[in-house]
Parts: sequence; C-alpha cells; structure tokens
Amino acid sequence: MLAQEFIRRKRDGKALAPADIAEFIGGLTSGSVSEGQAAAFAMAVFLRGMSRDEAVALTEAMRDSGTVLDWKDLDRPVVDKHSTGGVGDNVSLMLAPMLAALGCAVPMISGRGLGHTGGTLDKLDSIPGYVSQPGLDLFRKVVREAGCAVIGQTADLAPADKRLYAIRDVTGTVESVPLITASILSKKLAAGLGQLVLDVKTGTGAFMATPEAARELTESLVAVANGAGLKTSALITDMNEPLASAAGNAVEVINALDYLTGAKRDPRLHEVTIALGAELLRLAGLAGSEAEGRAMLEQVLSSGKAAEHFQAMASGLGGPKDLLAKFRSHLPKAPVIRPVMASEEGVVTLIDARALGLAVIELGGGRRVASDRIDHAVGLTELAGKTASVGRDRPLALIHARDEASFARAAAMVRGAYRLGEAPPVSSPVLTRIGA
Repeated sequence: MLAQEFIRRKRDGKALAPADIAEFIGGLTSGSVSEGQAAAFAMAVFLRGMSRDEAVALTEAMRDSGTVLDWKDLDRPVVDKHSTGGVGDNVSLMLAPMLAALGCAVPMISGRGLGHTGGTLDKLDSIPGYVSQPGLDLFRKVVREAGCAVIGQTADLAPADKRLYAIRDVTGTVESVPLITASILSKKLAAGLGQLVLDVKTGTGAFMATPEAARELTESLVAVANGAGLKTSALITDMNEPLASAAGNAVEVINALDYLTGAKRDPRLHEVTIALGAELLRLAGLAGSEAEGRAMLEQVLSSGKAAEHFQAMASGLGGPKDLLAKFRSHLPKAPVIRPVMASEEGVVTLIDARALGLAVIELGGGRRVASDRIDHAVGLTELAGKTASVGRDRPLALIHARDEASFARAAAMVRGAYRLGEAPPVSSPVLTRIGA
C-alpha cells in the first residue's frame, strides 16, 4: 500500500480497510510514513470523519504499535477511569487507591496539563521523589503491591499515539472525534484493562464546551472501546465550575489527601468520585448495583484503607514514606498566600472555569508551551462555588503565588471569572450517565 493512495482514499470519503490502517500506523511508528503524510491523513480524517469500524481499527493499530501489558497473573479485576480534563479535577488521585482498597488492580496511565486543564502527572510531580514515568518493571511491581499506580505514558505504550498527537497539535486537527477517541483508548487498551469508565467533561472549563459535543465524543468512546473488546461505560460531568475547591498542582494533592483522610470533602467532587467508582465496581462484577458500589467506596474511605493504598503507591514510586502523616510539610508551599475579594457582595451565579484554569497558568502552575517548567506550589484554593455568598467575609479564592506581580495578575483574572447576583441560580446536575 502506498501511503499517498491511503490518504487519497480517505480524502475522497471512501472507507479504509483495517489491514491498510494497520499498515499505515505501522509506518508511522517505524518512520516510513513521513510527518507530512501523517498530517495529511489527520486532516483527511478531520474533514471526512471515520466510521465506527474504521475508528476501532485505528485504535487497535495504535494499541499494537508498542507493548500491550498483560495482567493475567493477577487474580483481581484490572480497571481504570479516564477524564477528558477539567479545572480542579483531581478524581484520579482519590479513586485509584479507593478501588485498590476494594480488590481492584488500577494501572492508570495519565497525562500532563493540556491548555487550561490540569494534568494528573503534574500534580503527582509535586510529591518529592515520586517517579511519574517509571519503567514497566517498577510500574508492574507497584500495581501488584499497592493495587494501583498512576503514571505517565512510557515510550513502550502506544508510541504511534505520541507521534500522531504531536502532529495533530500543530496542524489544527486536535478536535477530531475519531482521532481523540483513538488517542485516548489506544493507551487504555495497551494498559491491559478489563473494564473502563470514562468521565467526559462539558462546560466552560472543558474542551467539549457544549452538551452536544460531549455526548458525541462520549458515544464514540464507548462504542469504540466496546468494539475493541474493552468493557466501557461513561458519565458526562459538569465543568461549569471547578470540581474541587482547589486548582493547581500541590494544592490539588493536598485537597485529595484531605479527601482520603476525611479532613475535607468537596460535595461535587465527592459525588463524581463515588459515581465513577460505583460504575467501575458494577462493570467489574464486584458490586451488584450502584448503591452497593457506593456503600463499598464509602466504607474504604471511612476505614482509612483507601488512604493507606495511596501511601503505598506514593512510597512505592519513590515518594516519602510518611507522606500521609506529613503531606503539608512535604509538599511545596508558595511564598504569597492571600485572599482575592469580590468587588461587591453577592451570590455567585456564574463561573468561567476556563478563566480560573488560565489564572493558574498565569501563576506558573501550567504551560503556555510544552517546554515550560511547572511551578508546583502555586494555584488557587478555597474557590467559591455557585450559590456561595461572597463579600467582606468570604473571598472568591485564596491565591498561592510566587510573587506580588503574579498575585495581582491572577487576582484580576479570578475576579473576571465570577458573576454575582442577588438570588441563587438554579443548580444543574453534576453528572449524566451514558450506558455501557
């Protein structure tokens, strides 16, 4: 097969054979397909789309471009969850050890921050010594011993995805639903999962800003994952306000450890975490119903077992052995921590969550370009949610800044992200279920 003929076929809206897709992706991995040809293919898919069968074949070919993990020696369900990204979304930090405490194995492959959304790996990198991109041997060891390991994509897993994503990022084809689907699922399939739950965000802080776009992506992900043999269901969750009351890196780890230890649990964050966990337990056959799954998750939180599994994971990957007991002293702290007040008193009626994510980037907690270094200490905490009354006695947020200048810039952005009124808004549900 000539690469240019393969591209021409998609350009003209014709169906691609699975064998041809596999050959093209093999060439992308080996280097025999050029960047120009990969870019042309991505644009052809962006403009012409893909059938469900084509998307399954693309996902499987990208999965098979590298190592596919095998966990057959474990006598536990191998499960994972994936979020499409949002502001204050630290669910993975809590859910992985909660599931591990209930007898699951959770080999979670996560990413770094993308645009205004925070990245799980950047958060974990704020833990001193934590190796967020270990070799496969250490990854396997920690999953076996701690029940979970949250790491980044290694060179061995779905390398075709790494190459194609880099090309999409600079050719205006990131938003293609078939390509997003294949990118997300190829890594999950390579991780050797048995069950997967997807958390697709929609709203001002999400990449899929409208419910319609979120549903299109969700239905594609669920259909392709199940078509590739991975039992999958999904929830669409609201990102019209930050999920946690913190946004940043170290501050979100602190929020997660407060959650696991019972010191503080943000209500919306708790609802999404429990709902995703209960759905996975149901898929894996460990819970007979959603209600049973919820009760199981609440029990490992109250007993402290989930927190113990987080400690085992963190220390297994190089973090402090007393992290759980002394996390506030281990995690980095910003020099400037002060409240940002609203210009008037009122009730929060609208939040631009994307603007809050951009404020974290302005503080240095995110990247403008891929080569930027992250300041793990900075961010926002005590974020006011919708219906909160703010004014002289209640700030919009606490800003954790490196210096006065960045504090001032972020304060202006935080104030601009909030709209106040006299009456509480009508609350919208935090999640919508999409069937297995």
